[in-house]
Amino acid sequence: MKRSEFLFQTSLVAGATLIGAPVFANTQKVKRLTVLHTNDTHSQIEPLPNDGRAYAGMGGMARRATLIKEIRAQEENVLLLDAGDMFQGTPYFNYFGGEPEFKLMSAMGYDAATLGNHDFDNGIAGLDRMLPNAKFFILNANYDFSRNALKGKLKANQVFEKGGIKIGVFGLGIKLAGLVPDSLFQGTKYNDPISVAKEQVDDLKKQGTQLIICLSHLGYEAANDAPSDLILATQVSGIDLIIGGHTHTFLTEPKAILHPETGHQTLINQVGWAGINLGRIDFTFNGKEKSNTYKSDTYLVK
Repeated sequence: MKRSEFLFQTSLVAGATLIGAPVFANTQKVKRLTVLHTNDTHSQIEPLPNDGRAYAGMGGMARRATLIKEIRAQEENVLLLDAGDMFQGTPYFNYFGGEPEFKLMSAMGYDAATLGNHDFDNGIAGLDRMLPNAKFFILNANYDFSRNALKGKLKANQVFEKGGIKIGVFGLGIKLAGLVPDSLFQGTKYNDPISVAKEQVDDLKKQGTQLIICLSHLGYEAANDAPSDLILATQVSGIDLIIGGHTHTFLTEPKAILHPETGHQTLINQVGWAGINLGRIDFTFNGKEKSNTYKSDTYLVK
């Protein structure tokens, strides 16, 4: 297990004293939210072959499920998320088209995921056939599916409540043209993720969320100033955490970026590929106020 820890900041809010009345301690319970996350698992249901390659024998959904169960037994408020490319990479996808991936993620209790480019590898029709197996939200805000079979079947965002904490989650996908054959995404319209993200932040704030998470399959950084997680964090204020995918980047600890105009802190994290790592970030809340400090872990699944 690799571990990078940041000290939690906790505080109690003292109650006001009423004239002529006894003094009461008006304290609010400090709560913790644990965000667990994966990205680019690429149909790696079993551990990687134990053949001397990098990370040989690591990963596997059964081991990940055990680790998630252990963490849930220790923590009261857990949110489990994925940043896309759940499909493609092993014969499981070639033979079953994504069914075991979605069913096993559902059994693990994933709350939400976004779509990666490889999740279109069996086309819109293939993805549509698999959707009933996903008992979790698949979120995307910048793809317009109004001209194909996915119309009305995915949400842009979802608000979760864990222990009284309201968390808004939305998804963003990479430009598919030039990356995926046109025949596989069949008229899906790509909208600029930066402008869409600003709209999503505004919408989720209006819904009273205390934490905003973006599930991004844009990539940690990209060539030619294409939209990426780093650009998203500097151009969109109000996102608290970007869980990234696509570039298979392993960050040993989250990258913290302050918005140049507002000073809002956005964390970016991504934990490699093939399910060899499980990311974890803990946030603390005092009432409705989120602390500026956090704690992060990366678990090697073995």
